[in-house]
Amino acid sequence: MGDTGNMPAASLVIVANRLPVKRVEADEGSSWVTSPGGLVAALTPAMADYDDVAWLGWTGEDGASEEPFEHGGIHLVPVGLTGPERLLHYDGMSNGTLWPLYHDKVEPSEFHRHWYDGYGRINKRFADAAAASAGPGATVWVHDYQLQLVPGMLRAIRPDLKIGFFLHIPFPPPELFYQLPWRRTLTEGLLGADLVGFQTPEGANNFHRLALRLGLGSRRSKSALDVDGRTVQVKSFPIGIDNERYADMATSNAVIEAAQNLRAQLGNPHVVMLGVDRLDYTKGIDVRLRAFKELLADERLQASHVTMVQVAEPSRDRVDAYISLRERVEQMVGEINGDYGRVGFPVVHYIHQTRSFEELLALYRVADVMLITPFRDGMNLVAKEYVATRFDDTGALVLSEFAGAAHQLKDALVVNPYDIDAMKSTIEHAVGMGAEESRKRMKALRRSVKKHDAATWARSFLSSLAEQEA
Repeated sequence: MGDTGNMPAASLVIVANRLPVKRVEADEGSSWVTSPGGLVAALTPAMADYDDVAWLGWTGEDGASEEPFEHGGIHLVPVGLTGPERLLHYDGMSNGTLWPLYHDKVEPSEFHRHWYDGYGRINKRFADAAAASAGPGATVWVHDYQLQLVPGMLRAIRPDLKIGFFLHIPFPPPELFYQLPWRRTLTEGLLGADLVGFQTPEGANNFHRLALRLGLGSRRSKSALDVDGRTVQVKSFPIGIDNERYADMATSNAVIEAAQNLRAQLGNPHVVMLGVDRLDYTKGIDVRLRAFKELLADERLQASHVTMVQVAEPSRDRVDAYISLRERVEQMVGEINGDYGRVGFPVVHYIHQTRSFEELLALYRVADVMLITPFRDGMNLVAKEYVATRFDDTGALVLSEFAGAAHQLKDALVVNPYDIDAMKSTIEHAVGMGAEESRKRMKALRRSVKKHDAATWARSFLSSLAEQEA
């Protein structure tokens, strides 16, 4: 960790796997720019309520820590990871063990002691950095599955701090979590927080039951535990998006024109279906392609009538499970286009690239049907982003019941992604949906997304943490 002695003691410390900036190289040298979207946008309104804010995280580059610096009014404290450390902590324990386990083992988890040891060392590094950056009685908000040991480690160093933890991915039922050889120490790590937050009531209930089952706390209430004389609150806080930003940009002339041009480039199809995902085995990309292919084969959809666009942003390209998924997806895209496409008019437009914010907005505006079919997802903000751009109350959202967003977006067409026949019927319904039904559903969806936006989420969590007993 770099020396934080020359930095003011922060009243709010954000601890996340990544810093909210990325390095950009130019002819005149490198500089830092704010990372787009995600956690940065969600926390910005809440951070404005604090005098001094520090954000701890990895830069995304292998190597030793750089010195702390200021960007956009926030003190940034880089926490370094070498290449070997990243392989153990991030690629190994975080994404080889915890990610598949927390997503219902869609792919098998691997349990390796050296991964866990590396995970523990990096969590301690983050905890030490947070302890050094926080002022007396400060609030520390730790984020996500890469840092689950930090709350307990930090409490041991700085018991004066108010500590919160939020998990951005699903939390599994105790029966699944029990497979972890380190189930007890990870749970103890989370219980070091005063408030443990989850995306859904289901996740909060799973953790509450787990702590009781392990004998690490006693039941104080449905949403609280007694742990070593402390009260630990366990609640759900569904994360939102910057609704105003998406809604305003969607009505801009640049996005409207880009959407019109994009539809023309697609051949002005009657219906455009869209999927926007990271290329991840949890997202159900292959199952929606299979459903589309069968609908074409059954002649329930016509290739001359419907076009599908699938954006699959690159993700963990070095991991075998992801390499295998990419091969399956690309083979299926090729089969569909080979069987049903025409020269110059493929039925599926597949994009294995990261799109800019403006390009995504144009895609959202073009899409008559949005397909979000994960096998398991903590929230899935793409669903909310799509809804926020539908200022004319058009469009249909097909949403997996296993996405956290389904708890809020009840007027979506909710589907079980494991049921291929139900998936086909739901897609067919979405494609043929009448204007009146579409308008009614989308109005309700837009009200929900607007009400539960990112600022509301962050302030709600921090308010609950501030009210927690000392």
